[in-house]
Order: sequence, then C-alpha cells, then structure tokens
Amino acid sequence: MFGFRQWPPGGRSLMRATRALFIRHGVEGTPEGRSLRLLREWLSSAQREQFAGKGYFEVVGSDSGKRYRIHAGASLNVCEIDERGRLQGGWCFMPIGVLPIGDVMLAQKTALECCESGALAVARSFVPTGFSFRHGRPLP
Repeated sequence: MFGFRQWPPGGRSLMRATRALFIRHGVEGTPEGRSLRLLREWLSSAQREQFAGKGYFEVVGSDSGKRYRIHAGASLNVCEIDERGRLQGGWCFMPIGVLPIGDVMLAQKTALECCESGALAVARSFVPTGFSFRHGRPLP
C-alpha cells in the first residue's frame, strides 16, 4: 500500500522555495534569461521598477531630450511619448542578427541614450496602438 507522509512544519514553504530556485536557475541558464539579467543590470532602479511592473521602461534621448518607452520585445517596441506619457509615434530599429530580447532592448536603450539621431536615422516609423503594448505575463 502507498502511504502519505506528513510534511514537517515549514516543509511546504521550503519545497516552494526550492522549486522557485530551480525554475529561476533554469530560466537564467538560457540565452534569453541571461540577456534579461544583463539588461536589468544596466537599468536604473526606476527603470527596473517600471520594467518589472509594467513590461516597459523609459529613456531620454541624448540629442533631443525626448522620452521614449521601450516595451518588452525585439521589434516594433520603441515609442516616443509626450510629457503626459501618451504614445506619440513608434520607431523600429534593432541590431543586426538574431539576438535574445534582452540584448536587443539593451542595444535600443544604449542607442537612444548615446546616439539618438543615428538610431532614428536608420529606424522605420510606425503608428503604435494600445493593443500592441498590452502588458502580458512578466518576463523572467
């Protein structure tokens, strides 16, 4: 016969913590997970908070001082925003090659903060819609 074992006091929370550790280690061991960890290391504390809570973070352009919102994604994910935080226009630009999302977003952040005019010179514009940027599940 099969028997059931009683969990020791606090055993369930230990099991949950262990499971979360294994899940996190597995995710961070992938190229996608490592790229997102690197991205978070380069974000300011305010940007990290935005990214964790809303799925995007904001940067200020180096040349114009305009604000941009970089949404989680690798393309069609950069939007210019006005002083009230409303989407004004979208810009699509990314590094050449197939890269994990975190690496693409870090390149976009760096380009806008250090060389805004150069980044926008190669970017294609698009009209952003609220539907495109609905916050889904948080990235690991």
